[in-house]
Amino acid sequence: MSGRLTRRLSADSVGCLEAGTLVREGKLVAFPTETVYGLGADATNALAVAGIYEAKGRPRFNPLIIHVADQEQARIVALVSPRAEALMTHFWPGPLTLVLPLRAGAAISDLALAGHSSIALRMPSHPVARALLRAAAVPVAAPSANLFSRPSPTTAEHVLQDLDGRIDVVVDGGATTVGVESTVLDLTESPAVILRPGAVGLDAIRTV
Repeated sequence: MSGRLTRRLSADSVGCLEAGTLVREGKLVAFPTETVYGLGADATNALAVAGIYEAKGRPRFNPLIIHVADQEQARIVALVSPRAEALMTHFWPGPLTLVLPLRAGAAISDLALAGHSSIALRMPSHPVARALLRAAAVPVAAPSANLFSRPSPTTAEHVLQDLDGRIDVVVDGGATTVGVESTVLDLTESPAVILRPGAVGLDAIRTV
């Protein structure tokens, strides 16, 4: 991508369909979620996942959150316990990421997992993100769409300030609504551990 401008796609059905197709083709696509903009690539494609790390300048020992279109897609790649099922039912789609045991044979790039035997899954609620995920029809690895250690982007302009020429397209869905990252809850531990505080609070999790 070096030396080329990043294309901006509209957030309508045509733009989301094209963005999903580009993900399947191994391209890097930034898109809005309810929290921040994510930088998406096909989580089953090792070369595409490597492109995320390269574009962001992100260390490869940091695993990526995998975005799914629905709970069924999550069950294909992870072992979903009754505890996880309850949290998914209550908080998904929404800003809660669950770390679950990886299902044997799951077609997720080892690079996206950074060698771990667990997988971090989220189903976003933003309509653009959901349309893109349905169109892509693959799990999508998507950390925040910014250079590593820079502030997380909440508009397409923020994405382009960091990544213009480093990624293929950005879907411009306007400003995000939450503005902070998803809460990351590790369910491979007992009791569960919050690895990253975020949009879903501890009290809400404890209630479920």
